[in-house]
Amino acid sequence: MAEPAPHVRCGATLQRGYLDLRDGQMHFMRRQGSGAPIVLLHQTASSSRMWTKVMERLLAPQPLWALDTPGFGASFDPVQDPTMADYTRWLAEAIDQLAGSERVHLVGHHTGAAIALAYAAARPERVQSLTLFGPAALTQEERNHYASRLGAPFRPNRSGAYLLKNWEYLRVGGADRDIDLLHREMIDMLRGWASRPHAYRAVWEQDVAAQLGSLTCPLHLISSPDDLLFGLFNRTCAVRPDAQVTILSGGANFAPDLKADEVASALDASGFFGEALTCE
Repeated sequence: MAEPAPHVRCGATLQRGYLDLRDGQMHFMRRQGSGAPIVLLHQTASSSRMWTKVMERLLAPQPLWALDTPGFGASFDPVQDPTMADYTRWLAEAIDQLAGSERVHLVGHHTGAAIALAYAAARPERVQSLTLFGPAALTQEERNHYASRLGAPFRPNRSGAYLLKNWEYLRVGGADRDIDLLHREMIDMLRGWASRPHAYRAVWEQDVAAQLGSLTCPLHLISSPDDLLFGLFNRTCAVRPDAQVTILSGGANFAPDLKADEVASALDASGFFGEALTCE
């Protein structure tokens, strides 16, 4: 398959800031624009920085907002162990501030996809479209299996062994294809070590199939053959045969970094957004 032509960079500056939520401040990156905002949610344990390359390449004219989930990036740390209901509530507070009464386009990757899906199922009147990277419709038995194997905290210790555990976890996920990516994700992993197991627990407790079945908004499902959850992707797509489906050429669990042009092309080609920006 031929590589897509590189997207034009329109030179829009990515700005940073904070939203004041009831429980603390949520950090964001944004690109200004017009129309219904596009909100991007990251995987665990990453941050809004995973969307930087895609935000630079997207030709959609809408404002782009990449949020740091509480417990990650530069957002506040929850004082209690959060559930999916908490992540959904924080996202709702953020969207109400950044979009007012306007509906939004939600784009989520892995844990971000789970949070976006939970929000869309709970607040369908607020969502204009939903794009999910790596969604997994698991049975209860499979959710129990993943909960027992993934998400244990890599607690700091004096020997420093936890550093190698984090490094290996990222390497297996495919981040070592770009050493700068691996370094950045390592920083995010170390920052979010305490929140990582809570986010995973919330994901494994979620009934993705039921929530997908309840959606009424346009839906786009995206994965790549080397994604760790790709074996479940066809089953997830079967829950919603009406959804758009994109299979990327690669990128493992880090496609927004490793396949940024391809990801941006897939998002722009969905038809969910407005006419492309033009560049001087």
